Order: sequence, then structure tokens, then C-alpha cells
Amino acid sequence: MMRPPFPPFNAESAAQKVRAAEDAWNSRDPERVVRAYTPDCAWRNRAQFVTGHAEIVAFLRAKWTRELDYRLIKELWAQEGSRIAVRFAYEWHDDSGQWYRSYGNENWDFAEDGRMARRIASINDLPIAEDARLFHWPLGARPADHPSLSDLGL
Repeated sequence: MMRPPFPPFNAESAAQKVRAAEDAWNSRDPERVVRAYTPDCAWRNRAQFVTGHAEIVAFLRAKWTRELDYRLIKELWAQEGSRIAVRFAYEWHDDSGQWYRSYGNENWDFAEDGRMARRIASINDLPIAEDARLFHWPLGARPADHPSLSDLGL
């Protein structure tokens, strides 16, 4: 399966990859998300290690069962060759109604076919009051006119 744009990335093609990933994750559809990864893709997400499509799908299903009303913004940090660095923030609440803003960085490495072969994510969770939320669009893709992380001062 081919997933353009392909490495080596420039600023424009890397930004396209980042937005496509953000849109897929905001769908909260593990089957859609997993198509962007190689069959043997290796992840480190916080202290959890996941390898391959089946484990990625199981991981994402569990994540979005726990992290309710999830909304994510990703922003390109840097790119070189087949690698992209991203910073992100997402807001969600748990089943008790406590809201969080989770901040993080990801390092991505892509195969020649444009699918991600490795994802390394470091994430921190900050409890926030509901009135401190900044991500208010309807569930799904972030509207094109919604502020970026930089625009929001995050």
C-alpha cells in the first residue's frame, strides 16, 4: 500500500503527513489509523511497546475507550529525509468527567512507501478544569480555521 507523500520529506510534504495523521487520529477509528503504518510498525507510547497492526488496533481501541471526547492537534517540529518530529496536544476526559490536556512529542520514521515504520511518543497529562479547555470543535477532524498549537500559545 502506498501512502503519499513519500520520503524524503520537505517542510510542505512533512506538514501534509502531520495533518493527515491528525485527521486520522481525530476520527478515533483504529482501522483507519492503522492503514498509515507498516504491518510490522514498532511503537513506544509512554512506557508501552506495541508492534504490528493487531497490537496497534487493540491499543487504540483501549485508548479511546478510556480517553473520552478526544480532540488532537499536531504540529510539525522538524523533518529530515524519512524522519518527521511532531509536537502535539490533545484534550479528553475520563469516565468521572475529569478533563486533561496531554502534551507530547513524537518521532516518526517512514518506509519508502510512505507508511510509518516506527513511532516513538513521549506524553504528559495535565488535569484541567472543563472551562480551561481550548479544543471545542465537534468530534472529528479539526476545522481548517481552528487555531494551531502555536496560535493557542501551547
